[in-house]
Amino acid sequence: MFPLLPAPPYRIGMAATTHTVTNQVPPLVGHDVFATDRVLSEAVERHVEPGVLPVVLEELGELGRAAGSAQAQEWGAQANAHPPVLRTHDRYGHRVDEVEFHPAWHRLLGHAVSAGLTDAWGRPAGHVRRAAGFLVWTQAEAGHGCPLSMTHAAVPALRTDPELAAVWEPLLTSHTYVEGLRNPREKAGVLFGMGMTEKQGGSDVRSNTTRAEPLSGEGAYLLSGHKWFCSAPMSDGFLVLARAPGGLSCFLVPRVLPDGTRNVFLIQRLKDKLGNRSNASAEVEFDGTWARLVGEEGRGVRTIIEMVAATRLDCVVGSAGLMRQAVAQAVHHSAYRDVFGGPLIDKPLMRNVLADLALESEAATVLAMRLAAAYDGDTEAERAFLRLALPAAKYWVTKRCTAVVSEALECLGGNGYVEESGLPRLLREAPLNSIWEGSGNVQALDVLRALQREPQALDAFLREVGKARGADHRLDAAIKGLLTELADLDGVEGRARRLAERFALVLQGSLLVRWAPPEVADAFCASRLGGDWGAAFGTLPHSLDLASVVARARPVAD
Repeated sequence: MFPLLPAPPYRIGMAATTHTVTNQVPPLVGHDVFATDRVLSEAVERHVEPGVLPVVLEELGELGRAAGSAQAQEWGAQANAHPPVLRTHDRYGHRVDEVEFHPAWHRLLGHAVSAGLTDAWGRPAGHVRRAAGFLVWTQAEAGHGCPLSMTHAAVPALRTDPELAAVWEPLLTSHTYVEGLRNPREKAGVLFGMGMTEKQGGSDVRSNTTRAEPLSGEGAYLLSGHKWFCSAPMSDGFLVLARAPGGLSCFLVPRVLPDGTRNVFLIQRLKDKLGNRSNASAEVEFDGTWARLVGEEGRGVRTIIEMVAATRLDCVVGSAGLMRQAVAQAVHHSAYRDVFGGPLIDKPLMRNVLADLALESEAATVLAMRLAAAYDGDTEAERAFLRLALPAAKYWVTKRCTAVVSEALECLGGNGYVEESGLPRLLREAPLNSIWEGSGNVQALDVLRALQREPQALDAFLREVGKARGADHRLDAAIKGLLTELADLDGVEGRARRLAERFALVLQGSLLVRWAPPEVADAFCASRLGGDWGAAFGTLPHSLDLASVVARARPVAD
């Protein structure tokens, strides 16, 4: 027999008691992403000369507050929730080859351009201030960093032709964003893309089959061929590789010709990517496409290599930005979340995990900013240092990014696995920088190439790490071990990844020993160089001052 129902009135719904929300973490919003990143702000103060520093700190503070605002975070979410859409034809059947973006994409790009994130080559401390800004603004949304990076990086390639540079460089470095395709002469600022990869080649760009036929006009060619991966197809211009009569050459392909007509730029489809959803990456066809030679015929790789190097630096900086955002979210969550009678951040095992993640983030940031400072130095010694340090850093930092973001997501538990937390978007983005601009094997082989062809590169690297010699016995032992490994070149290609990793770790260790607090340098050297570390995060020696490492990484909301 069923029990009798209680007499009316019935209590329908218990929302007041069962749906009371407690112990949930407030969003990390309304804070200055730059000022609360002690590692980055210290690096800027270290690498920027005093006369320029106040202006740089002011502009980075403005950008940091914007990046931490609810508005910028909403733009980032919207740009990824509404990915770009390809329109090959207009309503009348005319070929237009346009990509439509959500308004949030344009707002993100506009703010970035106005903050100078395409302008580094002519300003005092230009590369350091731009790299710091790129690291900060990446934390609002990473996908639009692609056209920013390529626009910035196109400058050294175009400078091989002073006539082209005179026309395009002021537009590339402009702080004005102008949406839409039109004659570049009518725009106050432009964006650039790049197209090197083809179906049959990938990283082997010398197998490119796109053809370039010279016209009667000096430096003008018509291109025919296919690019398998063309990034940011709505840019105003592109640097591409094609095979001219004199060999593989670099060309500038404008979307709109000087007479105002559209160039032949046939977008076949947009790539459906794992992450980077806000950014368009396309397959394009050239079929009688007008192009202008950049540099000399047959020297295309040499011409475009400086662009590639600059974009590789942005891969390092961008990965450091993703790591910082992931670690900041993990530390913030742990500071507000109570478990088993106290804040999660105070639990010894979680503190170990957070400290381990913070070490990886700090090491990435310090290394990225040191590389940017080498660009500003622009001496032969700094250029030699970059030839070895940059591919090693690109190899290692971009590889560590995915592991860091994945572990940081786990710090939030199930909350981190849902889209609203923002961590899934970071995790999808994390592998990208390891693949673009030369994947891991390409970077490792570039390290070998620098060692074999440019002995001054190793000399410059050793002088850099030698500045910290004698300060930590584990670092000294790691430098000695690296030299021992270099003395044996048997089977060196098969060991290229191992060498690239060791170069990066020794360099990170030396920078932290010189510039980081003692507890940070001690923990890094003990784990990454001294071998007192497990195969997963959260396995640091328990005797270290981990609380101080975590406190240094905590973002504090205003």
